[in-house]
Amino acid sequence: MNTSYAKAETLLGAALAPVDWVRSLALIVAFSLLTALSAQVVIPLPWTPVPITGQTFAVLLTGALLGSRLGALAMIAYLAEGASGLPFFRSGQGGIHYLLLSPTAGYLFSYPLAAFLTGFLTERGWDRKYMTASAAMFLGSAVILLCGWSWLATFYAPSALAAWQVGVQPFILGDVVKIALAAAVLPTGWAVLRRIVNNLIYIAYDFTPLICYATDR
Repeated sequence: MNTSYAKAETLLGAALAPVDWVRSLALIVAFSLLTALSAQVVIPLPWTPVPITGQTFAVLLTGALLGSRLGALAMIAYLAEGASGLPFFRSGQGGIHYLLLSPTAGYLFSYPLAAFLTGFLTERGWDRKYMTASAAMFLGSAVILLCGWSWLATFYAPSALAAWQVGVQPFILGDVVKIALAAAVLPTGWAVLRRIVNNLIYIAYDFTPLICYATDR
């Protein structure tokens, strides 16, 4: 019976294979906590109710490292933890009221979808090169911004243009920086993993004659 839950096409899936349900659960919890920690990195902006946080970086990296299914589950776990009252949303806030009624709710609801999309693309090899890794991150970030914009335009801003000006435009440059940093992690990680595997192969190759000689004796 196959008990592996994370696809080996992702960096962590390859590094930790086989990823059974115990490891999968541990990864889901660990990355939900990473997202909660990143939510405490907050830079308020005076002209918008939406601050700059480290969450986008964490969401995209979660999807890229865990893959579509585990990445989305980690984000669902994060939302459930915050909705339960744990201080996991930005600036230590929490509760179901914050998840459902805050100006940033649209961004929060987009996290599972953004992680799923980013993970879906990395499972198909987009994380092996910097440009395709950046493209996967860009698409995931676009999902977050568009969902946040739609929420603001529907419930808070007087118009779609006003929602764009306070909910998307101020964050484009910051997201470019986050994408550049997150995308750099992936090809570098694959290169390090290949180097480790190659070194292990060389070591095994060097020691094989010694093991055979000792076995024959």
